[in-house]
Amino acid sequence: MSPSERGRGRGRIFAVLATVLVLVLGGATAFYLLGTDDETPTPVAAPTPEEAPVTPAEPDDEDETPAGTPSEGSSTDPRFVEPGQCVRNEGPAGGKPKLVISECAPKSYEVLRRFDGETSGERDAEAKCAPVDGYTNWYFYDSELDSLDFVLCLKQRD
Repeated sequence: MSPSERGRGRGRIFAVLATVLVLVLGGATAFYLLGTDDETPTPVAAPTPEEAPVTPAEPDDEDETPAGTPSEGSSTDPRFVEPGQCVRNEGPAGGKPKLVISECAPKSYEVLRRFDGETSGERDAEAKCAPVDGYTNWYFYDSELDSLDFVLCLKQRD
């Protein structure tokens, strides 16, 4: 075998290796970019006005918790709110709402009805809350996992 043929054989190997390397790196980059989902579930609600600070009320008896208040040590996450309890919006005025379970006080929202299960957004929330007497606002949480979705029909307290 002549020296020029040996050089051509190595050139082909380097070309094949470079092609394989480019394909592997391109595939890994595509996998990474497609695997990262910037879209996180976001709750959406009807616009709510700015709220006054809530002053917690002290229960008369240590063993009795007033209806509509979260028990000590419970989560304030709205995923756990039940009808009769209240929530308040801690999100910025005009921005994305951030509901938390709270005392039932003026400017808080009482949960009149809760719908668990798949929701498709604003129209679905409006349709579900339409027959609920006295509701003033709605809130929905739409996640990629439909079993975590819920709609809250709310009434703003005076």
